[in-house]
Amino acid sequence: MITQITASERHEARTGDWLRSNYLFSFADYYDPANVQFGPLRVFNDDYVSPDSGFPTHPHSEMEIVTIVLDGEITHTDNLGNDLVIGAGEVQRMTSGTGMTHSEANRSDKDVHLLQLWFLPNKRRLAPSYEHMKIDFTDTKDELVPLVTGQKVLEDVVFINSNSTIYYGNFSQGKDLDYQTYKIRKSLIYVLDGNLIVNGVELEQNDQIRLEDQEMISFHATSKASFILVDVPAVEANY
Repeated sequence: MITQITASERHEARTGDWLRSNYLFSFADYYDPANVQFGPLRVFNDDYVSPDSGFPTHPHSEMEIVTIVLDGEITHTDNLGNDLVIGAGEVQRMTSGTGMTHSEANRSDKDVHLLQLWFLPNKRRLAPSYEHMKIDFTDTKDELVPLVTGQKVLEDVVFINSNSTIYYGNFSQGKDLDYQTYKIRKSLIYVLDGNLIVNGVELEQNDQIRLEDQEMISFHATSKASFILVDVPAVEANY
């Protein structure tokens, strides 16, 4: 099964004058019973945070929270003792487990563009933990770069307590690439910029495509294009 969701079908949200978001799944005041999660992927938000603002200290539990910074920088602070600045090309993961608090602040003079992805963990009541890595994925070209994985088959990536992997792609115009998958897996592709054809479906900026029961995902960049690929198990996770 292949499902295309256009940019205009995302849920657009504004929080005051400091946060512009688009939700790919039910989140906060947006609820669609047919669009709650995709395997263990529960949240995928495309966020722009204004200067001198940010997410105040708030709690989480029983969730793997991934932040991918695409442009600008954000300051992360948590009750585990972490206090650091995360810039473009860097990735962080929080295992909220039995409970933790954190804040994310834009202390710069320009917008921060980041993605937040939340996964249901493969185990409950994990000890809270944090990981941050500079991957410089924005400088890569014509390959799928793994950013986060819990499959333990990739090195030099951020670990997640979920049988899932996040890749970043930055393709030149005309680039073709085949990604092998399995019918026990499913994939979500979100176009950050440019134009892609994925398994024959044309996608534009901020479109997404969700693929199930596939054995191969074929990419063709009809223009320079960047995108996120999320590979997850087909079984829905419910805790």
